[in-house]
Amino acid sequence: MGTSRNLAEQRREENGIVYFDRGVIDGRDGRKYQRFAIQTHFVNPGEDKCELVRRYVLPLFKEGDCLSFTAKVMGMCTNNVRTPEDTHPGWWARFLSPFAGHNSTGIGMHSAYKMQLVIEICGLPRVLFAAAVSAITRPFGVKGLFYKICGHDVAGIDGFYPDSSFEIYHSMGVINPQNSPELCDEIMSATGVPTVVMDANDFDQNQLGKGSAFPLSDDQIQDAMADNPSGQGDELTPFILIRPVV
Repeated sequence: MGTSRNLAEQRREENGIVYFDRGVIDGRDGRKYQRFAIQTHFVNPGEDKCELVRRYVLPLFKEGDCLSFTAKVMGMCTNNVRTPEDTHPGWWARFLSPFAGHNSTGIGMHSAYKMQLVIEICGLPRVLFAAAVSAITRPFGVKGLFYKICGHDVAGIDGFYPDSSFEIYHSMGVINPQNSPELCDEIMSATGVPTVVMDANDFDQNQLGKGSAFPLSDDQIQDAMADNPSGQGDELTPFILIRPVV
């Protein structure tokens, strides 16, 4: 109930675009950032990233603004997706997945398909080492070592998630794009919007790459996105328009 009420209070509409005012956050260097979470339709594989920015971001964009583009939707736009038909869990993926964590963010490796993607990205020895360290340290309250050892690309694997509100994610995995700076430069060239690709959740804000003209430093990006303004629900807000106010 509280979350629904907060969303209703944050909801705005301008130039036909629905967005959520996430408020102003203070940076460590004294700068302040207004953040607008822009709502879109459900983006399917192969959609044009630049056209999405033209449609949803430009109607709100002002000089000095910059854009956080979520890695999941960028992965969809670049067709960096996998299905059960082209992902074949091996013995280790089937063995390890029942021991993996399951949580509301959907980043757990409880799916054998998802674990198979981890093994393909990292290699089996690294995955086994990460799993062993995680198993040893978890009883002492230490969490997240599996993802730290395997790396950001693994934490960015999404989908194959039976509890998702979107049925397509029940049987599809999305992988982070590998050439984010170049993708951001393409968006800047086509739309004039400085862009960074972020894989953000309630625990980490991983910067995958920013365009060469992006106006904020890496630390400033982390400050602006520190409270995960994208959210974790089914709000369909892959774009965060960042507006420095100081």
